[in-house]
Amino acid sequence: MRDIDNPQLSFKDPQILKHKVGRELAAIATLLETDHEIALLVHRDLTSAAIAAVGRKGLTAMQVLRCAVLKQWGRLTYDELEFHLRDSASFRQFARILGRGPSRSALQEAIISITAETWERINRALLGQAQDLGIETGHMTRLDSTAIETFIHHPTDATLLQDCVRVITRLLGQGLERKPRPRYRFANHNRVTKRLVLTINDAKSEAIREAAYKKLISIATRVRMSGNDGVAGLKLWLQEGRGSEEDQRWAEKICKELERVIALLEKIIDQTKRRVLKKEKVETSEKIVSIFETHTDIIVKGQRETVFGHKMFVVSGKSSMILDCMLPRGNPADVEYFVPIVMRQAEIMGKIPRQTAADGGFASRSNLHEGKRLGVKDVVFAKRRGLAVEDMAGSKWIFNKLRDFRAGIEGNISTLKRAFGLNCSMWRGWEGFLRYVWSSIVSYNLRVMARQMAALAAG
Repeated sequence: MRDIDNPQLSFKDPQILKHKVGRELAAIATLLETDHEIALLVHRDLTSAAIAAVGRKGLTAMQVLRCAVLKQWGRLTYDELEFHLRDSASFRQFARILGRGPSRSALQEAIISITAETWERINRALLGQAQDLGIETGHMTRLDSTAIETFIHHPTDATLLQDCVRVITRLLGQGLERKPRPRYRFANHNRVTKRLVLTINDAKSEAIREAAYKKLISIATRVRMSGNDGVAGLKLWLQEGRGSEEDQRWAEKICKELERVIALLEKIIDQTKRRVLKKEKVETSEKIVSIFETHTDIIVKGQRETVFGHKMFVVSGKSSMILDCMLPRGNPADVEYFVPIVMRQAEIMGKIPRQTAADGGFASRSNLHEGKRLGVKDVVFAKRRGLAVEDMAGSKWIFNKLRDFRAGIEGNISTLKRAFGLNCSMWRGWEGFLRYVWSSIVSYNLRVMARQMAALAAG
């Protein structure tokens, strides 16, 4: 069973505290220690995960949380985090790690066990501390939306077909490595598939492009048939109870993955025929843009470049802390989420904000009236869209002040993307995406609070 905490090292080295980064880490450490509930939340996730069932105790809940914060705070990979925890006295003291630091795999396994719900609850606990310290009141809020990419290559019908061919071929090859070998055969079409994709990309006429697509679809269809043969062969092999237990476990995993990719390949073949050969328009909700991150949405914002990822609605306060974020599926209009965001503030901060400034995409007469009805005194949208200034705010001066205040959230979002890696989620799956976003927000808020505390102490 993992421990909740083991405060063997305190972050009080005078040499480290002489540097501003050391003082910032010390302030973050103090914030994490203030609320004991934070460590309990992480401990609950770690003890419910399979990694807690056997072996040594491993890292404590507080150590895992501090390592996760360091990773996002420093925008580090797991390899880099492992190195810094072994090389840096500051990192080891902050993470309360004695001796040789944990390995990359141990860090990854522990950190990804912290759920998105836990990260969100940690963020709310920090907001409670911010209110107690006078850093954030929640009286003034600003709203905006942005898009976060998933870690995929730019999708085209040709590259999606190539991905399926490549993955199915690899899985079929792994299946034949089981002992004794399952009874199925397949051909490797990776080279010809790659040539056809290059032909499609470099085609100077639509006729050449369509001819290459027809060949690629034909090959993908053959690979799909080979994949189905492989699934049938592996299932028969499993029914006969052949091979060791380890080989059987591998065969089951390969079978499930083959079935998943084959199902996606069928949809991609149909999508390609409709789009390329029949010149039909495929609805955005029906399109597949990745066989690896299948949860990826297509986000189009105005005339700007299309983003493959997810939309995020962000709420920031006067302190620049992120008070809340919402991550809906699909590409909903901003105007639909104004009222739910304002209502969530009553739950998070304990009150409806007195003043709210939102991006022009949230503007509508119904949102203005509903915001006023909920108790928001001044509801300002960056673009008026036919709304009178007097209806939104008490005066022109207040309107201009709140409109300028709203612009500050652009800097908050920029910092999240530039300094905390929120431009692209590097963790797998929808749940991994949620974890990545909330861990970045928590790390960002900890830095904001640490700097605000330093400013209050200095002032």
